[in-house]
Amino acid sequence: MGFENLLVTKGEGIAVVTINRPQFLNALNRATVEELSQSIEQIEKDDDVKAMIITGAGDKSFVAGGDITYMQNMSPMESREFGLFGQGVLRKLEYLPKPVIAAINGFCLGGGLEVAMACDFRVASLKAKFGQPEVNLGVTPGFGGTQRLSRLVGAGMAKQLLFTGDRIDAQEALRIGLVNQVVSAGELLNYVKGIAQRIMSGGQIAVRLCKLAVNEGMQTDIDRSMTIEADMFGLCFSTWDQKEGMKAFAEKRSPEFKGK
Repeated sequence: MGFENLLVTKGEGIAVVTINRPQFLNALNRATVEELSQSIEQIEKDDDVKAMIITGAGDKSFVAGGDITYMQNMSPMESREFGLFGQGVLRKLEYLPKPVIAAINGFCLGGGLEVAMACDFRVASLKAKFGQPEVNLGVTPGFGGTQRLSRLVGAGMAKQLLFTGDRIDAQEALRIGLVNQVVSAGELLNYVKGIAQRIMSGGQIAVRLCKLAVNEGMQTDIDRSMTIEADMFGLCFSTWDQKEGMKAFAEKRSPEFKGK
């Protein structure tokens, strides 16, 4: 399936999804979010794809936010529906049973930061700028920003960013734990692909179960989350990969995982 607002390339087990509206700084309108949803569904079904990277077209912006022209005349009911729709798509991204990395190449604001926070982790270029500036438009974030930001950086820092609408640079984002690494713009995509390749060298069932354990465990208390972890740990022992991984360790050789 071809897309009007996305570019999707695949190679060596990695799907790179590029938000491709550079003339609008890759701002999100309904059609773009719908295409993102479709791309997630395609990648989930594609057994050749083991990892996904999301980035933005051009050298200025990852995603600069929601498309204000598209949203400005919405009614309260229309805007609520759009928010719920976007939240659903980003939950689909968050629970994609494959690792998802955001390669943040520029402005990562509003809806863009909400997309990035739905990824498993984030790597930024030195040029990246971050923020949830919605209060400056008289609205709150609508695609999960109030919830994921507080979980990532803590309630106090999240409230400061949400209440002020301030932008922060990549080094500050690194300091507060919003991103994992900061690299030069020229090496960003190759650096993130390198991380993806290291992830893919491990047992893919174990990677997926780690993701599920973290996602599910974050939503509950510590006792229930420990049970979730034990369930995932036990499930691993039903797989060929577990037997191969431990046998290879005992034989002092590299494992040959099959994802089964």
